[in-house]
Amino acid sequence: MRNKEKLCSECFTDQGLKLLAERIGIENSENCLNCSNSNGIKLDIEQIETLAYRFFVVGSIFKPDYGASPLIQFNKHQKTSVKLSDSLQKDIKLFEKELGIGFFHYGPRLWMIGEIEPLKELQNKKTRKSIFDRIVNEFPTVLLKENELFYRIRTNPKKPTNETEYDSSPYPGNGRLDSENHPVLYGSQDLEVCIHECRVTVEDEIYVATLKTNKTLKLLDLTELIDEDCTEFESLDLSIQMLFLASKHSYEITKDLSLFIKEKGFDGIIYPSFFSLVRTGKIPFPTVYGISTRKIPQYKEFEKSSTIRNLALFGNPVKDKKIKVKNINKLGLNRIIYDYQFGPAEIN
Repeated sequence: MRNKEKLCSECFTDQGLKLLAERIGIENSENCLNCSNSNGIKLDIEQIETLAYRFFVVGSIFKPDYGASPLIQFNKHQKTSVKLSDSLQKDIKLFEKELGIGFFHYGPRLWMIGEIEPLKELQNKKTRKSIFDRIVNEFPTVLLKENELFYRIRTNPKKPTNETEYDSSPYPGNGRLDSENHPVLYGSQDLEVCIHECRVTVEDEIYVATLKTNKTLKLLDLTELIDEDCTEFESLDLSIQMLFLASKHSYEITKDLSLFIKEKGFDGIIYPSFFSLVRTGKIPFPTVYGISTRKIPQYKEFEKSSTIRNLALFGNPVKDKKIKVKNINKLGLNRIIYDYQFGPAEIN
């Protein structure tokens, strides 16, 4: 320990740093080299660097309309220039001493906050259709084969055992892909994502239908990593990722896209869940690697595994017998576990 573990959780003043250090470090009953406390969770150099990254970089991520970027970075080449709350000043000096680093304002590459040409064209009604054409042509068509299973959740349905309760909403227009006269049935093969998507609470009566396809359905897969010979600033792939990770301000675009895909003869869409990052714990849009992880073959599977695939089927597929309700269950929440992240509250 004397040669390896330099700090412990009790060294830190900020409670968020202290709690995060307890999750990162290791138990050791010896006295800490820095504060002499024997009760703290000990951290070696690598764990101290992880703590700095998770608290100051990941913890400072902000999300504009599209994309995301940290506000703080650190390295060994710059002195600390960012001003944080007084309660963090002592803790920052610990990191500076042990890691030889400085913290500074991070100026993101502009693609990280939505400055991507196809994404900008999607936001313009006059140029939107040309990008829709590219999406249909460049993303793969997949077949959802007969007898494939997926889930659909309903909260507080009037008639829980009535199969029509699990068809598309009779009042379309409130979701990401449905609009007036364009109903969409939403589902997923990941049950936990279904629960998140429905924003369930412990007070809800929750029911889940296991659905099964009666026939092969033709879907456009927007979760696939497409091959592109371009930079991040020109990437259609990143544009789609950002579009579906955006909140309700993006719905105007995704509703139009959904209608366009339907008119091209598809039965539905496979699309990235808004909750993909919370479900997988992945950090959005790495500052160093950029689009590289989506291009290099050995990293592609990792990128794909961090996207949760949702299903959107057009029309009323239960009524039209494209899919059937295999069975219906009541769903109870036994416990809810949060995996949370700390970061600085004040950055100047």
